[in-house]
Amino acid sequence: METQGVRTDRFGLLLDQFDRAREMAQVRLRGLTDEEYLWEPVPGCWSLRRREEASTPRAFGPGEWVLDLGAPDIPANEYEEVARQAASGMSVEKIAVDWSVSVERVQEVLAHTGPVTPDRTPITTIAWRIGHLHVQFEGGYEWAFGERRQDPRQMVDFSPSASVTLDRFWTAVDRWRDAVGAMTEEQLDTVGFSQYPYASDADEPYISVVWGANLELIHHMAEIALLRDLWAARFASGG
Repeated sequence: METQGVRTDRFGLLLDQFDRAREMAQVRLRGLTDEEYLWEPVPGCWSLRRREEASTPRAFGPGEWVLDLGAPDIPANEYEEVARQAASGMSVEKIAVDWSVSVERVQEVLAHTGPVTPDRTPITTIAWRIGHLHVQFEGGYEWAFGERRQDPRQMVDFSPSASVTLDRFWTAVDRWRDAVGAMTEEQLDTVGFSQYPYASDADEPYISVVWGANLELIHHMAEIALLRDLWAARFASGG
């Protein structure tokens, strides 16, 4: 369906949302310096580090620079998602594999009642957030449109250079977007069209994966925009 030249069907709306978010993000990232890219606003940040300086147990990447990653767990804001997975018929064992946690941890989450205490999560740098997104788009393409063989966490050669990173990042984003834009309605409704190993893609119709990609791009770019504002304020005040 179109209204005055604008698509209003479900897929058209998602594509338009993604394209506008991408455009806004690219504008917001202009002028990003290496210092700002790697800036750690508080102690204990997760960031991009040389392999020998990694401070988290599962920092990953194929080269000299790796992206921080902590021990696997189910965060408090995902308890409802775990409940939905169980309600949809997923076994506790399958949910445990999906989240890379023990069966006992899944059972603990499912048995939880009452308010959920928010997690104390680490602050992540601009470098970490872009790296995280880059892995998802590279892996998202590989496991939906590629050979479905490469580990997404070993596909991105992370760089301490902001300009190098952004050139590579937007190339990956646009390749994924071009492939998605050519999909048929049947493909969009296919459960398991994507087999991305670090999410629930294999159990969802691909249209849901597209929706999730929009959410990831929008919320991480909003976080990056705030970090850029804080950096500018800090620099202006001489802090």
